[in-house]
Amino acid sequence: MSNEKNFKPYIPADKVLPELTAVSIVLGVILAVIFGGANAYLGLRVGMTVSASIPAAVISMGVIRVILRRDSILENNIVQTIGSAGESVAAGAIFTLPALFMWAQEGGLENPSLAEIALITLVGGVLGVLFMIPLRSALIVKEHGTLPYPEGTACAEVLLAGEEGGSSASTVFSGLGIAALYKFIADGLLAFKSEVDFSIDQYKGSGVGMDVLPALLGVGYICGPKVSSYLLAGGTVGWFVLMPLIMLFGGDMVMYPATDPISSMDTWGLWGSYIRYIGAGAVACGGILSLIKSFPLIIKTFRDALKGLGAGRDGDNSRTNEDLKMNLVLIGIGLMAIAMWLIPVIPVNFLGAIIIVVFGFFFATVSSRMVGIVGSSNNPVSGMAIATLLIATILLKASGMIGYPGMASAIAIGTVICIIAATAGDTSQDLKTGFIVGATPKKQQIGELIGVLASAVAIGGILYLLNSAWGYGSTQLPAPQATLMKMVVEGVMGGNLPWNLVFSGVAIAIVVEILGIPVLPFAVGLYLPIHLSTPMMVGGAIRWFFERKGDENKAGVDAGILYSSGLIAGEGIVGILLAVFAIIPKGKGSFGDYLGSLLPFEPGNIPGLIAFALLSATLVWVITSRKKSK
Repeated sequence: MSNEKNFKPYIPADKVLPELTAVSIVLGVILAVIFGGANAYLGLRVGMTVSASIPAAVISMGVIRVILRRDSILENNIVQTIGSAGESVAAGAIFTLPALFMWAQEGGLENPSLAEIALITLVGGVLGVLFMIPLRSALIVKEHGTLPYPEGTACAEVLLAGEEGGSSASTVFSGLGIAALYKFIADGLLAFKSEVDFSIDQYKGSGVGMDVLPALLGVGYICGPKVSSYLLAGGTVGWFVLMPLIMLFGGDMVMYPATDPISSMDTWGLWGSYIRYIGAGAVACGGILSLIKSFPLIIKTFRDALKGLGAGRDGDNSRTNEDLKMNLVLIGIGLMAIAMWLIPVIPVNFLGAIIIVVFGFFFATVSSRMVGIVGSSNNPVSGMAIATLLIATILLKASGMIGYPGMASAIAIGTVICIIAATAGDTSQDLKTGFIVGATPKKQQIGELIGVLASAVAIGGILYLLNSAWGYGSTQLPAPQATLMKMVVEGVMGGNLPWNLVFSGVAIAIVVEILGIPVLPFAVGLYLPIHLSTPMMVGGAIRWFFERKGDENKAGVDAGILYSSGLIAGEGIVGILLAVFAIIPKGKGSFGDYLGSLLPFEPGNIPGLIAFALLSATLVWVITSRKKSK
């Protein structure tokens, strides 16, 4: 049974505090762009993003409470609401839109315009927020005692522990500064290799390595030991089982899609030609399996949400129950649908707009309830995107929209759906935080829309910048999720995939599911180079070591999460700055080339491993020092 009638928010409904102020909007927009950019860079490297709500909340408290000497928990809440919108928009965009850049490069076509990217992401973000508004009463209020919304509740706890805001914010900023300096030395000055690589001659076809970078250490720590070990297990199967077997049995054979004899390939050639397709099949299967397993919950969610929608607000017109007017919500949804159909730069026809509205509301409802149960990190957004892409591509092909226009339209539809699902989940968590602390829902919803707008304007420039610097599908930016979506659309539209490799990955995913192992992290580990899984495992192992004693180390473990958030943001920011430097000079091609050429020697693998060990030691020091101070 829900206990919403007995619940009393921290700030009572009859008390008014500064909330949607100029300070909170400006600071929130800055954090939305920063965390959106950092998450875009992270997602294009490793295929996953991290929640920005808690880091945004602690930075907000550090700035508003400590520097500006203002004291309003509701103002801090608006900052994290706007700031976290950047992460959800970035997640949806980088999982799909780089496919358009890759097709443009392969076919000699023009890249998608900045206006196209901004409008596609803006439509998805606005719809994600608007679809969630009529669900708030049913899911956030009436289900308060049933749906925990873990990230939203945790963020509320951080805000309520506001007296620690200064020290918590300093922990995030420390991680950000150290990661920024480390990243600049590694990839700006080229003082040591940021990717350590070893091949094993005695075991031909195998190899191991590590991208010795701060964001990967931070992601591994935040994800924890279980998820990190599943990722490493997938990488181990790819690099120590499948690749040596291909080398052993392949010999001098030339096997599609490669054009060189297998015996002449190095580990990266084997991974790029074969393992990537096997991993893609496993990831696609994992996403669809997560959707199938969630299907009973999806149906119940949709039915209960629609019942709650009809129940209305029960006549409660207090400040803490004030939403945006329903007529404005319906007008906004209608305008977004018409804009998708009629604006020329958005490659969506009337059929596509209908698909988006129908699937969008369904998946927004599903996403909003599911993140309340399992958290945003376990929300099967990729499975929803793959299912949408499959259906959309089949319908577009049947309607005669084929070739690049059909594929671009399918990706645009998938992008909007992906952003709707991600934004609806993020909005739900933020509204849960607001419900606990006593925020005004209407002002939070306006804040979400502001964050979506700021992120949509910024994300196009960030995508262009990163593509110009390194290109999607490169070793620096493998864009794993977007590459997978591209392969799905190509496979349905043109049938030009190595299906035997893809179905091998599907079979591996089914075996993993039968063994009771979570498929998606294992499949992502198989799909990505092992060099990304190994540093994440280091972060996961550090967290496992300190979590073994339970609550005794809780303060230190929590400090490690904040520090790791800083590591991710710091590397993301400097990664984007290095991308700027990479496209400015002419001639040698990158800022790093000029400074790196000053070194009297070529740095080997050992300096990178030593640097990463020192970086890991800073994480351990933060955990142990906070534990001792408590």
